Amino acid sequence: MAASCDLVDVDPPELQFPFELDKQISCPLKITNKTERTVAFKVKTTSPKKYCVRPNNGVVRPRSACVVVVTMQAQTVAPPDLQCKDKFLVQSVVVGDGLPAKDITSQMFMKDEINMVEEVKLKVAYVMPTEPQSEIAEESDVPQRILMPMQRILDNGRSASELSRGNVSLRSAEMGTEVGSPLGRFVRNEDLLKTAGPPVVTLYNN
Repeated sequence: MAASCDLVDVDPPELQFPFELDKQISCPLKITNKTERTVAFKVKTTSPKKYCVRPNNGVVRPRSACVVVVTMQAQTVAPPDLQCKDKFLVQSVVVGDGLPAKDITSQMFMKDEINMVEEVKLKVAYVMPTEPQSEIAEESDVPQRILMPMQRILDNGRSASELSRGNVSLRSAEMGTEVGSPLGRFVRNEDLLKTAGPPVVTLYNN
């Protein structure tokens, strides 16, 4: 749900940055003019050296929207518990229909009896970055990579009963858990390789 005033809706109502050290992080901010008149806006922050806002002011035509990109500069120190007290203020005011963005001035956003300036206040929150999907997929593929070689052994003529004579456990170093049924260590029998032709995988017990 967007934050709003009489002139504009601002979405999202809270700026969220997936916090990472030594990395610039951006958050888009959509400003929607919900009136039939042209509106000028200006974005301010309590920490101007910490954030870059582009554009920091502009003109939004009736029933139109403008996207502002707020970029947090790379931080070298993480705040305690990722708490952030920074705030943003979006000011808006009705202007003439033909006003270009380059003609916007600070005086337009000074409150007085004639100049009706609307304001929307936004908080800033740091959140934990999400885990990349590629890493999740790689981890979920571990059991499949372990079990597929076993299936190929069975397909090559080794029955489940033959395998059950071994006493082997197959472990995944990546997952740290035991996978599958009792199996054993596999070795290549060099004598069989010489006489039988194709490679044969055999089992032996410790």
